[in-house]
Amino acid sequence: MKETNMTALVSAFARAYHARADGPKVFDDPMAEALLVPGEFEKISRSMSAGIQFFNPAFQGSPNEALRWIVGHQLAPTPLARASFAETALENAVRLGARQYLILGAGYDTFALRRPVWAESLRIFELDRPAAFREKQERLRRAGIAAPEGTFFLEADFNEADWQHVLTECPAFSSGQRSFCSLLGLTYYIPEETFCRLLADLGALLLPGSALAFDYPCREGSGSCGRRQAALAAGAGEPMCAAYSLREMETMLARCGFSIREHLDPPALTARCFAAYNEAHPDHPMTAFEGVCCCLAVRQPDHR
Repeated sequence: MKETNMTALVSAFARAYHARADGPKVFDDPMAEALLVPGEFEKISRSMSAGIQFFNPAFQGSPNEALRWIVGHQLAPTPLARASFAETALENAVRLGARQYLILGAGYDTFALRRPVWAESLRIFELDRPAAFREKQERLRRAGIAAPEGTFFLEADFNEADWQHVLTECPAFSSGQRSFCSLLGLTYYIPEETFCRLLADLGALLLPGSALAFDYPCREGSGSCGRRQAALAAGAGEPMCAAYSLREMETMLARCGFSIREHLDPPALTARCFAAYNEAHPDHPMTAFEGVCCCLAVRQPDHR
């Protein structure tokens, strides 16, 4: 197995754990566990349980209880909330005519493997760094999973100025059709100047009416959970690089031809994504991380 993207792996583990758990589901990803190699789920479970004191020094309970606490309070809230937010927006975009789905920084995203009926008309483009791309392909091969029809896997390094040529040179991609893009879990790990250039590239590439969904670290109130997440990411060799205020995000998006259609701060994300789950599990509630927001932006006319 090639070098593993640890943040993507932990995100897949969190989605797989939640898929195993009792409902109601915040976001149901029954294919996440298929991307884990045999024994990996159990190995991560043991490692996380053993590290409970890092997350909660006052915790007392069994290893299974420790794992549930860690997943519910640390690992799962952001992956579940942003996936729910993005796929709800994607479904609405398909109703409005989007026919292409660009997944930037795809990691272990499984949308193409569990394509819902409403997405049958979509062409799906997964873009990721070459090393991450090859590692996911190896995991798919080991699991015996073939690339679904209408799905295209493209190597792209967003630190390179001409990354978008992999799309423009792909015969399946059409710059004349409306697209939906997701950048989930990506903005944390690229410098601000790279993110600004990426937005500008998308503004030049996408047809007006196309939409972009992403989560991002906001400057206000990251809290102790955010600091632990940053420490975990740095320990995995993937340090967080940037944070933004809402005003900064609005300005960057507008400069690149986008306007914000929907913006959810942590309280709004908690109300939107976790209300039903928390009502069913009052002893084990989940809340969105302080310092993480989700945003849906739309490409405006007359930018290109």
